Amino acid sequence: MAKKPLAYSRDNRSPQPLNETVSKYMRSNKGKNTKPELVFRKALWEAGIRGYRLHWKNAPGKPDIAFPGKKIAIFLNGCFWHRCPKCQLRLPKHNSAFWEAKFTRNVERDKEKITALMNENWTVLVLWECELKRDLSVLVQRVSELLKNQT
Repeated sequence: MAKKPLAYSRDNRSPQPLNETVSKYMRSNKGKNTKPELVFRKALWEAGIRGYRLHWKNAPGKPDIAFPGKKIAIFLNGCFWHRCPKCQLRLPKHNSAFWEAKFTRNVERDKEKITALMNENWTVLVLWECELKRDLSVLVQRVSELLKNQT
């Protein structure tokens, strides 16, 4: 059986996916307003925590949530894309060299963003997708306390 060509043009930044279903799934991943971000922002709002900026361009690394007046930056990292140290997810089986390089670069970029923020005296909080699923209220409380203690 001959392989069907994919229904979109490729930019050659990533390897050819095995099939259209995998390709469609991978294309659907977003960089902003992800499900973990929306869940956490809703929880902050319900807790009365407001005054934050989303993907604020004036802060190094454009944190997912920033409290500019308090210099608090929050990154909400997906366990798969940012390689959660708690979950220790395996690499995809196909094109593993590509994925290993991609994930390594993602982790390096995360560290660079955190370092840049800390160099400008920001407090940085990295929250993982798995933590949100387990302890959402605890994380909201942590942000609340951080805001109260920050001068």
